[in-house]
Amino acid sequence: MRVVEKFFDKLRPSFEKGGKYEKFYALYEAADTFLLTPPDQTKKNIHVADALDFKRTMIMVAWALIPCVFMAMYNTGYQANLALEVNGLTATGWRADIMNMLGIGFNSNSFISNMAYGKLFFLPVYAVTMIAGGLWEALFAAVRGHEINEGFVVSGLLFPLILPPTIPLWQVAIGISFGVVIGKEVFGGTGKNIFNPALTARVFLFFAYPAQISGDAVWTAVDGFTGATALSELVTGGVNALSASWSDSFWGWIPGSMGETSTIACLIGALVLIVSGIGSWRIMLSCTLGMIGMSMLLNSVGSETNPMMNVPWTWHLVLGSFAFATVFMATDPVSAAQTNKGKWIYGFLIGALGLLIRSINPAYPEGWMLAILFMNAFAPLIDWFVLNSNVKRRQRRSI
Repeated sequence: MRVVEKFFDKLRPSFEKGGKYEKFYALYEAADTFLLTPPDQTKKNIHVADALDFKRTMIMVAWALIPCVFMAMYNTGYQANLALEVNGLTATGWRADIMNMLGIGFNSNSFISNMAYGKLFFLPVYAVTMIAGGLWEALFAAVRGHEINEGFVVSGLLFPLILPPTIPLWQVAIGISFGVVIGKEVFGGTGKNIFNPALTARVFLFFAYPAQISGDAVWTAVDGFTGATALSELVTGGVNALSASWSDSFWGWIPGSMGETSTIACLIGALVLIVSGIGSWRIMLSCTLGMIGMSMLLNSVGSETNPMMNVPWTWHLVLGSFAFATVFMATDPVSAAQTNKGKWIYGFLIGALGLLIRSINPAYPEGWMLAILFMNAFAPLIDWFVLNSNVKRRQRRSI
């Protein structure tokens, strides 16, 4: 590391103000602080609350996402291999060529086969996300003379996880570009955005290209294979129409967005975020309570024409993106409510609204995306009412 440090120290004058490449200082600073400790450090414990800075916070979130990343790759390959075997199909395309070149067969019982085939779907989506989004981040940082924040490391990892494996790569580039520019940079960059950038990118794709992102068709990475997702089965026939068991849905052995299928992977991530103090347990718990409450209310009303109103909350918990949205999206520290009481209100309304959208309007089975973005807009207002009520209460006590 000493050699790397000397290398960056030698380059620093060329990128600092007055240097030959000062316009590209943001790129230099991003590489320097990613690999090494920042040169400007606090030497004394003045106003230092804890050891977590923004960089460490984002890295911890990335660590919490690792179980979902693992499941994204493994389950994508597993679902593809399983579809090939069950339907007697043959894998085609450049991914199949790479698998054949490596001498890896298509076997759903093989860990290596599932992981290798799944990586060939996940990694290109992740690479396009980081390249396209990273270029926008670097451009805005260079124009503003700011450093490149580590926040995109998380947004760039979240976005591929909420996409289907069959998404065209050009749509990935367009989606993340919209999310970074419109969802964050136009508001001033990291820490100033109203909406979650990754969700903003996905909602753009949801409305711009509904055929690839709506969830109507099965999201299994096999050409010539058609079917229905678990949510689509739920919409048309209720729980009795599901082809997967509750335990398979809990562990994540079902088709869906790459990183959202496994509830257990999301729960592991939730534990990491809560123990580290980064994720709000109040938002996670209140969101779950809101979902359960609305589900029980709709179950009590019932419907003969809408099977979704009869689905118990235990199934809503393990199907679709509820767990992932609750743990990683609703708890976004920038776009979520900041006060403790506000977090309870904010999370509860996300859970209730998301379940209501999913059940009442079958065209939007993933209601959590819309519910979170809607509540992002109201989070500052919720905090204002909470703070205002606290001020009034203290005023009454002082009289």
